[in-house]
Amino acid sequence: MAAPRTRTRQFLGRLSLPERTFVADALRTETVGGVLLLLAAVAALVWANIPALHSSYESVSHWRFGVTALGLDLSLQHWAADGLLAIFFFVAGVELKRELVAGDLRDRRAAALPVVAALCGMAAPAAVYALTNAAGGGSLAGWAVPTATDIAFALAVLAVIGTSLPSALRAFLLTLAVVDDLLAILIIAVFFTDRLNLPALGGAFAGLAVFWLLLRKGVRGWYVYVPLALVIWGLMYNSGVHATIAGVAMGLMLRCHRHEDEEHSPGEHMEHLVRPLSAGVAVPLFALLSAGVAVSGGALREVFTRPETLGVVLGLVIGKTVGIFGGTWLTARFTRASLSEGLAWADVFAVASLAGIGFTVSLLIGELAFEGDPALTDEVKAAVLAGSLIAAVCATALLKVRNAKYRALCAEEERDDDMDGVPDVYAQDDPAYHLRMAAIHERKAAEHRRLAALGAAATRTPDGPGPDHRPDSRDDWPS
Repeated sequence: MAAPRTRTRQFLGRLSLPERTFVADALRTETVGGVLLLLAAVAALVWANIPALHSSYESVSHWRFGVTALGLDLSLQHWAADGLLAIFFFVAGVELKRELVAGDLRDRRAAALPVVAALCGMAAPAAVYALTNAAGGGSLAGWAVPTATDIAFALAVLAVIGTSLPSALRAFLLTLAVVDDLLAILIIAVFFTDRLNLPALGGAFAGLAVFWLLLRKGVRGWYVYVPLALVIWGLMYNSGVHATIAGVAMGLMLRCHRHEDEEHSPGEHMEHLVRPLSAGVAVPLFALLSAGVAVSGGALREVFTRPETLGVVLGLVIGKTVGIFGGTWLTARFTRASLSEGLAWADVFAVASLAGIGFTVSLLIGELAFEGDPALTDEVKAAVLAGSLIAAVCATALLKVRNAKYRALCAEEERDDDMDGVPDVYAQDDPAYHLRMAAIHERKAAEHRRLAALGAAATRTPDGPGPDHRPDSRDDWPS
């Protein structure tokens, strides 16, 4: 007897309908936010590089306000980095929790692919940065700068170039970014906490415990949670741990599985409310206040000659692509998984290159890594912008090559011949779908029989054309 075949598992296959709907809604908001982010970054660069306006940009970004007695007398740029990005990381925490309980990460085998790809996609850029600076005698302090992916900026690039990625590739990119955000916040918490205020940290943990208890008791009302969240954030900031940790911690506490009588879980509901604020306000404002760096011939030359900045560029462009693609290929190789039908490894490589766009979190880590050196901080920011731009151009070229194939796959995913609001690919196992399609084809067949009968009757009338008459005959052409 022949040995039984080992069943090959596919990855990047078709999503379930609920997951596809969720991903489409989430990416729609992120795409709009990404376009706003792109506009904010351009506005910051223009504002900072027009000589007559440069001083006003510096004045606005460094304008300080807050309550000094609470340790919160911060510059506007600092408020954006520590305050507004806490909202961004709150959404990231909710996304991660939902992925763990209801999304791709709930299945360990399915989770292996994006988790390994994200880990490799952070380790490889860090290694590229470290090797570049070891060879050039630069500082290793910025090793974490090129490790982050900006999903909003990546989706904005897709929107601008008009590429329609299939939903499986978009979901893979989104899951990569979610895991990436979690690892980035861990890096910030572990490597960029140089002092600890234990009473404040204890107060922050106590506040998080109260937040968790209120959620478990089913207490509702923004007037309860918003003031409590602000207190937790303020205590976390004063503890010495980066304040954005408070955002991701609260996001992870929300319940993301649905009860029988619920259309949406509390986590999904909260994400639906907060995501537009994060994508449309918090992140673009952070970009406006952080991306304004001087761009000149000398500054650009410095980006590609100084080891710290060159390491950031190479880490984003080469490290991210090689890490994510290599991690994905190795996972598929050792788990005996194969690509979904219609996709090729070139598509994975293109998405990996798109993940080299590291904007929001990379800028934040750059500020933390070189906090005591404003000049180098600005140069690293310029390197992040340059690396992200190069990655976007490379991804655009790679994705455009396969754009016709993507359009065909997306059209197949969207086809709804029975017009019931559910794409046909999700109804193939439903008998009612086949009955509806049979009725549609019977109506079409009846109409064709009626037209055939009319045509046959016309050929039998005395004044009608004969059976061999061809309407497009040259005899019918006007003289």
